[in-house]
Amino acid sequence: MNSPNLHPDRRESAPGGKPPASSGVLGWLSVLPPAALTIAFLFYLPAISAGEVLRVAYDWVPSLDIRLSFLLDGLSLTFALLISGIGAFIALYSSVYLAGHAHFGRFVFYLLFFMVAMLGLVLADNLITLFVFWELTTVASYLLIGFDHAGAKARRSALQALLLTGAGGLALLAGLILLGFAAGSFELSEILTQGDAIRAHTLYLPILILILLGAFTKSAQVPFHFWLPNAMAAPTPVSAYLHSATMVKAGIYLLARMHPALSGTEVWIWTLTIFGAVTAVTASVIALRQTDLKLSLAYTTVMALGTLTMFLGAEATVAVAAALTFLVVHSFYKASLFMVIGIIDYRTGTREAEKLGGLAKAMPITAAAAAAAALSMAGFPPFLGFIGKELKYEGALAIASEPLFVASAAVLANALMVAVAGIVALRPFYGRRLETPKAPREAPLRMWIGPVTLAALGLTFGLMPGLIADSLVQPAVTAILGRPEEVKLALWHGINVPLMLSLLTFALGVTFYFFHLRLRGMLSWVEARLPTTGDRSWDAILEGLKSLAAVQTRLLQGGVLRRYLFVTFASMALVLAATFVVTDALRLSFDWSQPLLKHWAVVVLIGAGALMTAVVTSRLAAICALGVVGVGVAMLFVMFGAPDVAITQLLVETLVVVLVAVVMLRLPSLQQETGPRFRRLDAVLALGVGGVVSAILLSVVSGPMDRRITGYFEDTSVPEAFGRNIVNVILVDFRALDTFGEVAVVVVAALGAYALIRGTKRSRPQPEERS
Repeated sequence: MNSPNLHPDRRESAPGGKPPASSGVLGWLSVLPPAALTIAFLFYLPAISAGEVLRVAYDWVPSLDIRLSFLLDGLSLTFALLISGIGAFIALYSSVYLAGHAHFGRFVFYLLFFMVAMLGLVLADNLITLFVFWELTTVASYLLIGFDHAGAKARRSALQALLLTGAGGLALLAGLILLGFAAGSFELSEILTQGDAIRAHTLYLPILILILLGAFTKSAQVPFHFWLPNAMAAPTPVSAYLHSATMVKAGIYLLARMHPALSGTEVWIWTLTIFGAVTAVTASVIALRQTDLKLSLAYTTVMALGTLTMFLGAEATVAVAAALTFLVVHSFYKASLFMVIGIIDYRTGTREAEKLGGLAKAMPITAAAAAAAALSMAGFPPFLGFIGKELKYEGALAIASEPLFVASAAVLANALMVAVAGIVALRPFYGRRLETPKAPREAPLRMWIGPVTLAALGLTFGLMPGLIADSLVQPAVTAILGRPEEVKLALWHGINVPLMLSLLTFALGVTFYFFHLRLRGMLSWVEARLPTTGDRSWDAILEGLKSLAAVQTRLLQGGVLRRYLFVTFASMALVLAATFVVTDALRLSFDWSQPLLKHWAVVVLIGAGALMTAVVTSRLAAICALGVVGVGVAMLFVMFGAPDVAITQLLVETLVVVLVAVVMLRLPSLQQETGPRFRRLDAVLALGVGGVVSAILLSVVSGPMDRRITGYFEDTSVPEAFGRNIVNVILVDFRALDTFGEVAVVVVAALGAYALIRGTKRSRPQPEERS
């Protein structure tokens, strides 16, 4: 992937050839909302650190137990601070990076929309509220990834992210609804206290599968990993924000939030451990192969997400503490390094690793920020990344079921990260100076202040880990595990197995770095010979769906009305019959001696009319036969005590027969356009639909009737609707809107029929024209 010489995220001129406008006041204003939110959330730190949990709720759809409820505890506060704090630096960075872009105002709106959606997601205490914000992050990421809408790659990547994460979101919705029914509440604060009952529920497995599908697609776990690197088509500020603190961490947040309710079972432990380990190792290997610095960092994000998933599958406190610490570590160094790469691209015109070198002299501040962030990424002391790595190894060894598997995956992935950190942060700035499309120079203050601050925080918290342990990590671990836990972070734990694993990681990582060019060539050779990749499989799936849709359209929507009707009624019969079979709802305990001879006579009359309608070749005879059916139905109404309905039925049938008969005189004769085979199919379909509908009616009348609605109408017709004819009251008062809609449909149908008849009359050739 080669970067263009011109900056890929900028527009040299606005539409119409006008010079680009500066970000100006809007650029500074965009920083205020995230900065203000960060300060506001910091004020809650003392209360949350002391163990308090804050909640606020507003009724939204109370009849469905849906509330706009929000919860602030250690976990949600950690995410909220990362989202708003890093968001402020991203907004400041963007004010220079995208200055002069013709659509900078739109970008600011999308970015703040994204931030609000993520904050709503991590603060939501209601399952439906959580899902609404979950889908809003999907929409916002689609807009941001496809921000360069003129580029085919941006459009494709945005659509891929939307479809994949949107499909996962639908699975998540089903899982959340099942979870709410299983728990008897849609409030997370109530659900998370019922872990034992939920795990013992018969719906536990489908709930878990559906929720994991939503989380895995969002957090890019294998085999859904390919969409995230493709999202690099977005401007670099979006990549920095999306990868460090927002959308991709939503899946991790969901796993952490659901931990008290869903964790502890074998299927939870092994699913998260295996998928997380495979994702971490696979992504770190692919990251080593990339030459585009931004793409290489994207794959390291997938590696980090796999690592977090792997450790969230465990029950050990130290494993969960490792996940939370690494979450914060990753957010700091990943946002910093993405912004560094953006500066490199901004000032040199390329981000290809093979075209960069010796930039430290021209860009000393950026080089320092890159070095500090990369050392934290590689896990070198005294950075917070070292503490996080030590905790990961300690947590891996504390997982009783598979310590060797988890520790091996963590060592290999971390060693590859050491190599990638060197490629990203050392190679562009040190060594022989290479010529770049643009002469390099240091970036403005607003661009480097973010990466420098975030890298410095990684060093500060590494030297003084107590600052973050008591205020963020411990309350978050307590929220995840659902019980009070004490977490201690320290830079030095003595000489132990985790330290030995760290030394092994450094040794392997340095080896990978020095041989990374050879390894890159080998990996490229292997990838070229793979039968498929995730991205190619996605394209194949989309092409298959398009082909299936084309075949289905040709089969079902060929423009033949008879085929439309056949498919519609056949589908209805099959669905109803399948429902009977699946639910075992067929009840035929009907007293066949109850109908009298007169009843059977009317049934025979109706059947004869229906049969004649199907076999005659004259439209007039067919409509008269249908009139016989209507008369038979009216007779049934009379027999069962509804003379007013019978009169209405009789009048309508008579009117329809007369009107249609008049119209028929102006239409050409009815031609039979189907052969015997089609007639037999029609007969089978008619018998099938009639049989299914008859079975439904017999099953309904075989059981006791629920008279609650009938009793309500009987009790309220006179005092509330002032009418003694219950049928009329239902139509005019209780179902007034339905009746109005039915009348409107009839009027529209009549107008359509009138227009059709007039059109047919005008288009008929005159006698002299026929000759």
